[in-house]
Amino acid sequence: MKSQQSMYPAMLKLCAAAVLGLGAGMASAGVASTAAVPAAQGMKVADETDRIIVKYKGEDGAVSVKGRMQAASSSLAAPLNTARKNLLDQSGRQFGMLMKESHTIATGARVVKLGRKVSVAEAAKVAADLAARDPSVEYAEPDRLMHPLFTPNDTRYTEQWDLFESTGGMRLPAAWDKSTGAGIRVAVIDTGYRPHADLSGQFVAGYDFISDTAIANDGNGRDSDASDPGDYVAAGECGTGEPASNSSWHGTHVAGTIAALTNNGMGVAGVAYGAKIVPVRVLGKCGGYTSDIADAIVWASGGTVSGVPNISARAQVINMSLGGGGTCGTTTQNAINGARSRGTVVVVAAGNEAQNASNSNPANCSGVITVAATNRNGGRASYSNYGTVVDVAAPGGDSGAAILSTLNAGTSGPGADSYAGYMGTSMATPHVAGVVALMLAKNASLTPDDVEARLKSSARAFPASCSGCGAGIVDASAAVDAATGGTTSTGPTVAEAESNNTLSTANGVTTSGTTVNGAIGSNSDTDYFVVQLPAGKTLTATMTPNASSDYDVYIYNSAGTQLAKSENGTGAVDSASSANTGSSTAARYVRVVYYSGGTGSTNGKYTLKLSW
Repeated sequence: MKSQQSMYPAMLKLCAAAVLGLGAGMASAGVASTAAVPAAQGMKVADETDRIIVKYKGEDGAVSVKGRMQAASSSLAAPLNTARKNLLDQSGRQFGMLMKESHTIATGARVVKLGRKVSVAEAAKVAADLAARDPSVEYAEPDRLMHPLFTPNDTRYTEQWDLFESTGGMRLPAAWDKSTGAGIRVAVIDTGYRPHADLSGQFVAGYDFISDTAIANDGNGRDSDASDPGDYVAAGECGTGEPASNSSWHGTHVAGTIAALTNNGMGVAGVAYGAKIVPVRVLGKCGGYTSDIADAIVWASGGTVSGVPNISARAQVINMSLGGGGTCGTTTQNAINGARSRGTVVVVAAGNEAQNASNSNPANCSGVITVAATNRNGGRASYSNYGTVVDVAAPGGDSGAAILSTLNAGTSGPGADSYAGYMGTSMATPHVAGVVALMLAKNASLTPDDVEARLKSSARAFPASCSGCGAGIVDASAAVDAATGGTTSTGPTVAEAESNNTLSTANGVTTSGTTVNGAIGSNSDTDYFVVQLPAGKTLTATMTPNASSDYDVYIYNSAGTQLAKSENGTGAVDSASSANTGSSTAARYVRVVYYSGGTGSTNGKYTLKLSW
């Protein structure tokens, strides 16, 4: 996979909104009783850090069996040699700070403490200075904090419209007749969990990856206890001007959306109530570090993290309801790449800033399923990010209708079980992660790319305006059918006709499910195909290259504006989708582009399937 690299990784935050508190009244078929509404919560981000991440050439994470066996004695944990330490000290003195190595993370990178908190911009300068001084540095970047981000809402939530309503819901009742997610483990990389009667028996062993004791708020660093002690902060505790905030219990809310007990005569229903939750704690007071999150991704997906016992059984799905500004950092991208290589599907939130999600991390990382949020009418939620990096959308709530799930009533430390309505892309993301669990329970052989392609091809058209929200609203029932091939269109197989190197000479494809046998003639060749896409339909282009080649797929409109893309690695399937949300037929141009590998009639072969 071609990763997106940057010296400036994004500060990641919870994409959530604590908006309503609902009493622990009885609920059935998605209906809950209401209680008092607490004050809306908000939190901004102090753009500061006291750490950088440094990756030296030749120091890689332990990924092989042999590497796992040697992890304890690996050179990854060895102190810096004298030459590197001297260059590190010189860089620190340049900026008036004492640089001290902290620990090594699973990707092989090292965490270096700066001695004091500085702006992320200054930390980036330190990282760049070190990389310039030391040619053995592969990359260096700030170790940015993630923080809770809440979108206010003043209304009460009275029913789980997100699960069953025909307009804005996920159409889950029909899906439950076919799959409940049994046998699938979903890792919730978040604030940890609170025990809750409506989640009894739904958690399996997790881990607390918070390495900073002040952030951890539980009296220690990393350990096997992933329970959430609360992330309450006093005014100014996370930086000058930062307000006080009650504990969010955010991970518990996310977990409930995915796997709350269902048909148990109480509380709420979960999207994949037959699945299990692996709670992975990375967020505490004032947020959490990118380096800790990277280790959590590696561990949850079955990789090795030095000093941490391997997970007993990897999570097939990772839910990350978190995000922030900036491009995808190398540390995060490498961790995601590793998770994908082990077969784990990574689902992330698009973000809550009502901006292009290409500016949000990890929404803009390669190989993830990026989720926008819709409201009860099926249109884009007012806060939701959008853009070409968004893959699909799901209910996230908005003014007048939030997402009800499990919570805790404590304002600082833990209290009684409760329920609350939150809204945000944090709430949309676990809906999709849950549907992925339903799909994998039906077809465990699906790869991460298979899952993404079938989610997109089975998504339904938006009933209201949702520009930049991906292929459509995830339809749980259709997605489960797609997992077993139930919605796959079968059409003719045709041969590519050259010359088709421009929009004006594109080969026309008129039948959904058509498979094109094509070839990249040279490293400058590019092939265009055009589909007249009916209103309300979503085009999915799935390109399979030959095993030794890396070709990419792009989708454009008639003006030549790029609408979607897929840029996976050598031999990997690329899939991109584009929905026609207008009221009339519109042209969509699919382009296959050479990146590396073979060319010609024999070595340049690929197949392209176009379905809508």
